[in-house]
Amino acid sequence: VELVESGGGVVGPGGSLILSCAASGFSFKQYFMSWYRRFPGKSREFVATITAGGRTKEYAEDVKGRFIISRDNGEKMVYLQMNNLTVEDTAMYYCNGLGRWGRGTQVTVSA
Repeated sequence: VELVESGGGVVGPGGSLILSCAASGFSFKQYFMSWYRRFPGKSREFVATITAGGRTKEYAEDVKGRFIISRDNGEKMVYLQMNNLTVEDTAMYYCNGLGRWGRGTQVTVSA
């Protein structure tokens, strides 16, 4: 199982980023996938999850209405569209599936 995140970077407040997670080594289309994030010095916290078929999505309260999780089962990809970013969104973002983690991608929101 391998999960590889990409798409992080530095963006100004109010900006947008799209994170991607490439999955391999398991039957991707059978499993729900999630995004988590870790603030400096803290544990990872849930951001969003999407069911195997992509019909049901759930979000942490503080990202609802701003972030959108999606997936492409044919390409074995999961995405996190992040809009209206704030400095409080600055964190390392991780893809999670089948109980495994990627290495993360850093998102920094700075004026």
